[in-house]
Amino acid sequence: LCRRVTMSRWAGLPSAAAKVSLLVLLVSVVFSWSSLSERVPEFALTKIEESDIKDDSGREPITDDDADPEDLEVFYPTHQWQTVRPGQAVPAGSHVRLNLQTGDREARLPDSENGKSDMKEEKRRKRLDKMDIDSNSFTSQELKKALAKMKESEKAERMAREEEVRKKFRPIQQLKEEFEKLNVKMETDYEIMDKLISKFNSSASTLDEKVAALYDLEYYVHQVDNAKDFLSMGGLQLVIEGLNSTEAVLKEHAAFVLGAALSSNPKVQIEAIEGGALQKLLVILATEQPQAVKKKALFALSSMLRHFPYAQQQFLKLGGLQVLRSLFRQKGTEALHVRVVTLLYDLIVEKMLLEDSQHGDQMEEKIQQYRQVKLVPAVVEQDWCVVVSNLLAMPEHDTREKVLKMVGVLMAFCKERYRGDQALSTTLGLLRSEYEELAAEEQREGDKDGYFKELLGSVNTIIQEL
Repeated sequence: LCRRVTMSRWAGLPSAAAKVSLLVLLVSVVFSWSSLSERVPEFALTKIEESDIKDDSGREPITDDDADPEDLEVFYPTHQWQTVRPGQAVPAGSHVRLNLQTGDREARLPDSENGKSDMKEEKRRKRLDKMDIDSNSFTSQELKKALAKMKESEKAERMAREEEVRKKFRPIQQLKEEFEKLNVKMETDYEIMDKLISKFNSSASTLDEKVAALYDLEYYVHQVDNAKDFLSMGGLQLVIEGLNSTEAVLKEHAAFVLGAALSSNPKVQIEAIEGGALQKLLVILATEQPQAVKKKALFALSSMLRHFPYAQQQFLKLGGLQVLRSLFRQKGTEALHVRVVTLLYDLIVEKMLLEDSQHGDQMEEKIQQYRQVKLVPAVVEQDWCVVVSNLLAMPEHDTREKVLKMVGVLMAFCKERYRGDQALSTTLGLLRSEYEELAAEEQREGDKDGYFKELLGSVNTIIQEL
């Protein structure tokens, strides 16, 4: 229709001009049609057949929705934002965003915390390298192969470790069989103690065999349950009777076993004091005996008296404090002096701590038992104040430490006696000068709360109280 109108409009013009106009019109129509053809697909309602979108090989391309998640290409994020291409699988934990300027989906690693993310990424890459997986993409079949390879590697390592252990150690069944061949039987502590008691009590055993039996028994009766079994087997009474032996070495080891069995074991303590052990120990300490025998007897006595107020009361009634006092007048017993002071200090402090503790029905009964033990009045009456303070002249720092603690405890009862003791005042002054120098040397070496500073504090406290 457009052509018809145009041609009719220019029909009357000369032929040359008509031809030019017609040419211009045709050119404009061609350009208009080309422009329109470019916009047609945008608004077209034409249905595209599936055969029209196949690739050159005849296979249909895989879209994001149809792709198998196991076959997706892996996206390896870094600390920089990178574009995620369609079909790429983003690892869990990555930061993902939509770039509003480009419309692309981008991802990156989360911010590292003290370099932990970098280490995780490095470990992940090493693990992938170890599994021999393609760093660009992998399929489910490749993953299965890699996992199978890992399991085979772990199995080989485990078998290698087991083989190494088998080379170093033998199975328990094999050991039992070898012991049976050697006629060696696995024995319990009870069975061993029973044999040792029988050996000690046998008249056929030599002196060395009896001593060896006592030596081994001391190792076992340290345990509370073994000590109770030792009591039920009659071993405790045999050892108490051994304190009367004419052989000094048997007395020594019998006292040693007795002290080990008595330690923190109330049931054994009760049986021992009822069996006459306290009297026999005091006799050994009061009579002339080798120092080794008295040392073990004092150990057994200390084990019996600690945390046992009834035994402490019987100890005072039997004159035990006077027996200990006599050790300071005997020659060759200097090594026992500090042990005696330590025992008395422990017994006095034990009672003080109990009286300061919270009271209950059971605790109140024990406090009543301790109140019947008049240890401190007996110590003051027998002039232990001076006996203890004289030990400050000994050169060993460890001995001075224990004596200073005892003097500090006795200060409340012996203050008047100490104030009139000029020798004690002189000794304390010398100790303060000595420990001031030693404490200053400690501080120069960087030890602000050293051993000698503590001793100096104890000396200054006593001087201030006097």
